[in-house]
Amino acid sequence: MGHMESSEQAEALVNWELAASTAARLAPPGPSLSPSEIVQAVNNLRLKADISVPHVHHITGLEAARDLNDSHVLVVDRASWSKANTQSFAVMLKPALEKMLENRRGSLSPVAANVSGTITGSQLGAVLAFLSSKVLGQYDPFAPLPPGSSSSSAGRLLLVAPNIISVERELNVNPDDFRLWVCLHEQTHRVQFAAAPWLRQHMLDEIEKLSRHLLGNMDTLMERAAAAAKSLRDRTASGSTPSRGAILDLLQDPEEKESISHITAVMSLLEGHANVVMDAVDEKIVPSVKTIRQRFNDRGKDRGVVEKFIRNLLGLDAKMRQYNDGAKFVRAVEAAAGMEGFNRVWESQENLPTEPEIHDSKLWLERMGL
Repeated sequence: MGHMESSEQAEALVNWELAASTAARLAPPGPSLSPSEIVQAVNNLRLKADISVPHVHHITGLEAARDLNDSHVLVVDRASWSKANTQSFAVMLKPALEKMLENRRGSLSPVAANVSGTITGSQLGAVLAFLSSKVLGQYDPFAPLPPGSSSSSAGRLLLVAPNIISVERELNVNPDDFRLWVCLHEQTHRVQFAAAPWLRQHMLDEIEKLSRHLLGNMDTLMERAAAAAKSLRDRTASGSTPSRGAILDLLQDPEEKESISHITAVMSLLEGHANVVMDAVDEKIVPSVKTIRQRFNDRGKDRGVVEKFIRNLLGLDAKMRQYNDGAKFVRAVEAAAGMEGFNRVWESQENLPTEPEIHDSKLWLERMGL
């Protein structure tokens, strides 16, 4: 099978356009806003994204924050957020899907590929529809690169206007303060990838490796998926929560576990660092920050059964626990080695902490000679 044919079939395995249109159709409607209110909100969020950059620079001490401009800041609705994510998923999964097809040497017919694409596109669309009403903002490092551009120009900051407005109304907090608070978190992620320009490709390589393992074990994957779904139903019925999320419970191969361990450690670092930056924000930057923190944290305690099931399936609550671990790691390293010592994590992939090091910062400090 030629590379072009393999590439086209790989794209057919997931109908990305169907995923985006399904998500747009299934996403719940956002808050009611007049055209002038929408324009005002978009302009205000862009301003807050811009204002947040010097604060992130001051708190993190990362010089990469100096060069950020607002050209990669997109204020989007729920449908546009979903479409942006399908584009990034396509970038992340394309190499693994192509490799899977090459290994099967054309055993998957075009008809079968299209059927698969329709099913997976619909399923992905349903998941994105759920998430599209929950996400306030997201730094997306895996956006497709424009032709002829380098990875240093990759990445875009997505601010989901209807969700930000919906939550600020629900919490009854100051909109200006809340929007700046959200932007500070997401701009921190942007600064992380700017400070470590190698990180985007490293993450893509790790995701490809994990995807290749999963897709290479397609014959057992469906059995594992069925077992994980049953286990999730049983645990949901008994009121217990999964350790990592049913999807991650599919991983059994040692190489799969090693790969997810590394990705988990990096994600814990990135989110933990962003949370530490958020915690460093005081009343001088966001006057009502204490009220926002308290009401935002209390908000997560009241969730419906369906939402809890989906969060368990995706491991979202487990992710929050990982981020807490990541924040502890960042604080411990900064306390021991200062900001300059911690910022060595952005120098090379060898300096990234392992999962054991995330849980015991002394191991990382010793390895770095700090």
